[in-house]
Amino acid sequence: MKKWRLTALLANLVGTAICYATELSDSTLSTGFEGSYEVEAAASVSSGGHTPFWLITNRSGLGSVKTNTGFVRAAAHAGGRIDRHWSLRGGVDLVGSWRSESPFLIRELYGAIRYRAFELSAGSRLENDRLVDMHLSSGDLLFSGNAVPIPQIKLSMPGYMDIPGLNGWLGFKAFFSIGWLTDSRWQRNYVGENKRYFSDVMYHSKGLRLRIGNPSIHPLTFEGGLEMAAQYGGKVMIDGEVIKKMPASLKDFFHVVIPSGGGGSDFPGEEVNVLGNHGGEGSGRLNWRLRQDLGLSAYYLHFFDDHSMMFFDYVWHDGLFGLELTLPSNPVVGKVVYEYLYMKDQSGPFLWDHTSDLPEQVSGDDDYYNNHLYAGWEHWGMGIGNPLIISPVWNGDNSLKFKCNRVVSHHVGLAGHPLSWLDWRLLASYTRGWGRYKVPYPFVKDNVNLLAEVTCSPARLKGWSATAAVGLDFGNMLGKSRGVMLSIKKTGIL
Repeated sequence: MKKWRLTALLANLVGTAICYATELSDSTLSTGFEGSYEVEAAASVSSGGHTPFWLITNRSGLGSVKTNTGFVRAAAHAGGRIDRHWSLRGGVDLVGSWRSESPFLIRELYGAIRYRAFELSAGSRLENDRLVDMHLSSGDLLFSGNAVPIPQIKLSMPGYMDIPGLNGWLGFKAFFSIGWLTDSRWQRNYVGENKRYFSDVMYHSKGLRLRIGNPSIHPLTFEGGLEMAAQYGGKVMIDGEVIKKMPASLKDFFHVVIPSGGGGSDFPGEEVNVLGNHGGEGSGRLNWRLRQDLGLSAYYLHFFDDHSMMFFDYVWHDGLFGLELTLPSNPVVGKVVYEYLYMKDQSGPFLWDHTSDLPEQVSGDDDYYNNHLYAGWEHWGMGIGNPLIISPVWNGDNSLKFKCNRVVSHHVGLAGHPLSWLDWRLLASYTRGWGRYKVPYPFVKDNVNLLAEVTCSPARLKGWSATAAVGLDFGNMLGKSRGVMLSIKKTGIL
């Protein structure tokens, strides 16, 4: 009942924000209010057991692993300034699909109010503030944009706030959110009878990021920070019956915000470790930009699953290492991204939590993206983190586990704009997988995933664009698949 009240409150807030923004766009044009819309239809045809990997990956819930599928979507956004300091924004993005995990999906539904550098938003909203290029990267380790957005109430600083007196050489931004996962019905249908799934799971995230250097004065800048997220609360279910209610009181929430052990009524493991399923990311990016269209960046993202790898109890072997090159305008290629993903170590293969009988602690076997209680770091079957750690929806056996999180991968992304009406993109990934420490593969498996995509936006057809993409998968991790996706999109001003 509480969930429905919260949903109704959210819907009212979103509706009020959108309507108010739309009214202001008509009556106070001098403040800069405006609205936009976007409609799209897409279909894919594939051979093999699934739609090719890059045709549906990092698209925030669009598409399906099933073959011969498609979707139609409609989105609208409105917003702008009320005065010098206040602004509003709201949006909605609805998707209808066939042969997919869900025939109807609310991809975005949010309202946001901003005062100076601070923004309060509520609802589902696409994630786009990452240190990697979300168009060419394999994906951020904590929030990649691979899964359906999580509804949340979020207080954030969308842009960097400069520290006074330092002439713009040091800035920071931060965020704090609380939300809930919406895939309990999907989980129940996916796992089948007599299998455990999770309902009404809560969500929390927070982060802080720094910028060192003034990009308007000096070509060299550094960005880096620390972010954390957690799943907590909810119910453990089997066939629609509640097996266990997880703690979700205000006191428990503080145990999640400041990761610490739960009470004696919690499942084993929660009391001696921390309440909920926690993960996080430390990140750093060095940017060298001579001009707006010429620059080189190097970045490192480090995922941690507990305190041991958050700090320096163990050597940091794991992470995503990347290089990003932006080239001056030319008819060949405009940007190149190379990434190396290494996730094999995970603090070593052995875990032992200290007890009164054996008070030694060995914090290994981090088992990235998995958890002994929750389904893991997924939403609607798609991994919230880097998709090269294959999501549960690809398992094919109704399991909600990430079956191969010990991987080594090379990834290349290329993009270009050869003509005013033509854009292209190429993605290529090669991954080797060892399974999990608990359940290793009997032999090392590999995977090759390719994408070639072209988008045409004719000047004579203002707002119209068409995209054609070809995807290919090889290897024994996902199997062979070939597919083509076509989409037509229309955008415009309301």
